[in-house]
Amino acid sequence: MNRKLRMGMVGGGKDAFIGAIHRIAANMDGLIELAAGALSINPEIAVDSARSLFLPEDRTYLTYEEMIKKESQLPADKRIDFITIVTPNFAHFAPAMMALDHGFHVVIEKPITFTLDEALQLKKKVDETGLILALTHTYSGYPMVKQARAMAQGGVLGKIRKIWVEYPQGWLSKLSEREGNAQAAWRTDPKKSGKSGCMGDIGTHAAHLAEYISGLKITHLCADLNVMVTGRALDDDGNVLLKFDNGAAGVLMASQVAAGEENALKIRIYGEKGGIEWAQHEPNTLLVKWLDQPAQILRAGAGYTDRLSSFATHNCRTPGGHPEGYLEAFGNIYRNFALTLSARIDGKEATPEMLDFPRVEEGIRGMAFIDNVVASSASSVKWTEFKV
Repeated sequence: MNRKLRMGMVGGGKDAFIGAIHRIAANMDGLIELAAGALSINPEIAVDSARSLFLPEDRTYLTYEEMIKKESQLPADKRIDFITIVTPNFAHFAPAMMALDHGFHVVIEKPITFTLDEALQLKKKVDETGLILALTHTYSGYPMVKQARAMAQGGVLGKIRKIWVEYPQGWLSKLSEREGNAQAAWRTDPKKSGKSGCMGDIGTHAAHLAEYISGLKITHLCADLNVMVTGRALDDDGNVLLKFDNGAAGVLMASQVAAGEENALKIRIYGEKGGIEWAQHEPNTLLVKWLDQPAQILRAGAGYTDRLSSFATHNCRTPGGHPEGYLEAFGNIYRNFALTLSARIDGKEATPEMLDFPRVEEGIRGMAFIDNVVASSASSVKWTEFKV
């Protein structure tokens, strides 16, 4: 490729948090440029946001339908290569399907869709078109998460027996959705967020991390969802017991009413020989615990090629000791997607390291997790089979 990939964005105007995060991540490696946008359903915000990002007027659109139709009619050397969708959950499916129908690759915020059926339809469309769909499960982009994955799936820990994963937040400890907090308002609204609040928002991240690192699949679960703040329409807290396809047992906790917590995502995985522990508050560190020897501390660093996996070092950006965090993890997903797409355009084979980013399959697992957790919580039966 002798040019940058051209990105069109749906949503993510100046009144949105996540749009700016996506733009920073996409721009981090100089592989992608924002070329077009339908940045808000509010025409004034859409135009003003595009102007502040220096988008030309003829690439500033008021609807995603207009952007997709007009961009698809441009010459190949002008039109966008892919579309990023950063709208609330209920507005993911339609632009994604239309983009794929018009030949555009897709990057999409999680959860992938509003319902499991929509996710399955997207999978069918991706299979039909052969296009690439990337899902921004951010935490899988951290280098030491990838190191944990290499060790867990490489047999270093022996057979996996136990997985603990927790994601406590405290930002919804009050009824913030009725106090002018726009982020809280849509995330706690069943019409915009879906059938689950906390578990749909952050529980899916925890479940994805457990499966991504271990390489195992959840087969059964036992869930207890709670609404702790009076007047809230969706769950803001929950606990889930898990069974995995190799016989391992797990515990997943997610809460948005853990007062004082920020984004305290943490996972521990134990096998026959030892265990690993990773926490987002200290993302450059992976703690390795052994049954018969002292514990080890592994640290991220681009130069540690003799002690870290190629998947970890591929996603390290700086020498050891320089912090890499949330934005860099987000950037790693965009970089791997961009490298894979660029390789395809050039007729080359993408490496396994490039191909290491979440896809539509992970999106389906996330939507199925939501459905199964809600069903389990409403049931008097102890174990619910994980159905897709």
